[in-house]
Amino acid sequence: MPDGAALSPAFRVTPRAFAQVAEIAARDGRPQAGLRVAVNAGGCSGFQYSFALEDSVAEEDLVLEQGATRVMIDPVSLDLLAGSELDWADELIGAHFTVKNPQAASGCGCGASFSIG
Repeated sequence: MPDGAALSPAFRVTPRAFAQVAEIAARDGRPQAGLRVAVNAGGCSGFQYSFALEDSVAEEDLVLEQGATRVMIDPVSLDLLAGSELDWADELIGAHFTVKNPQAASGCGCGASFSIG
């Protein structure tokens, strides 16, 4: 795990991902907003990752913080993300959040959806 990454037993967020959340929130004029990471049914592999800026935290959310930057995950999504890591990739095909999910048995080519075996 990279130095400085925030973690819980169930989920990790790299410093690079936290920095990008802060940058996106500031650019959107909502520096207090955090990133909600969720898993929804759908996508070409069965489940898909969802990322959205949100201003509020639900009582049952797992909240990981680095300074004033937050990442929130609801309990249902957390079950499907247990042991995962959120990172930020800046590649030739584009910049995006990535999830390294050890529970994913397979995934689509774009990395936005996965299945559990």
